[in-house]
Amino acid sequence: MRPNYEDSVGMPKAKEVDFQEQFTENGQYAKWINNAILLPIITVISFFVLGLLLWVIVRFNRRANPVPSKTTHNTFIEVVWTLIPVLILLGIAYPSLDLLAKQFKPAPAEAVTIKATGYQWYWGYTYPDHGGFEVISNMLKEEGDVAKGERFRTENDGPKLMAVDNRMVVPAGVPLRIQTTGADVIHAFAIPSLWFKLDAVPGRLNEKSVTITKPGVYFGQCSELCGARHAFMPLVVEALPPAQFAAWVKAQGGTMPGAEKPAPAAPAATATPTETVAAPAAAATN
Repeated sequence: MRPNYEDSVGMPKAKEVDFQEQFTENGQYAKWINNAILLPIITVISFFVLGLLLWVIVRFNRRANPVPSKTTHNTFIEVVWTLIPVLILLGIAYPSLDLLAKQFKPAPAEAVTIKATGYQWYWGYTYPDHGGFEVISNMLKEEGDVAKGERFRTENDGPKLMAVDNRMVVPAGVPLRIQTTGADVIHAFAIPSLWFKLDAVPGRLNEKSVTITKPGVYFGQCSELCGARHAFMPLVVEALPPAQFAAWVKAQGGTMPGAEKPAPAAPAATATPTETVAAPAAAATN
């Protein structure tokens, strides 16, 4: 039976016609701009243009208007059809530029840095703030596509073609500094439910900040045509509460920032031949 992902997973849902539910502040703002500003404006304009077309068809066809007007200019109409579009564009421009500025806002100094490297055709996630270990992430194949004893995708891992063997694990509610690069060709790190998309270009380090508002699992895919198996390098981000993230880092052999590495065990003390002989001699003298 398929698990119920409704409350905990950022992924496409059946019969969904809107953007995916958003789990970042920028994503929620962008979705609001679309639903509260752009969609109503587009709807009103579309119905207005449709009404004008129907009116022209009925009022100015050859039968209803055998002698066409020869009017060439109308100052009022020209002012209206110039001024109204300008006001509409200004109304769209302000929230759009505001969103653009928010998306390019640098990550704060305390943000957790994670470097995502695109390979042909899998992902690697490096944690420089936690010891520099790397997690390699490959798409899980179906049961019939693997050799006996090898791991295959189950419904608990995620949807077909979107589940991976190792997820990119991050802390929820904490600013993240996601850096992307490509090891071979251009890839793109894209998670729709986080309103996040950033190219991974060889020889270049791109960077973007994001804060995931809710623990959960978020699915995406490489969104830049990168070769024969481009469709088979999904992205899965698992956001954990900070305490669980710290435990995961420790399990990977990493360390949390500020935590001291365990000191190496001191070698056991052994008696030297001189000490062994001298002790009884001193006791005999007394």
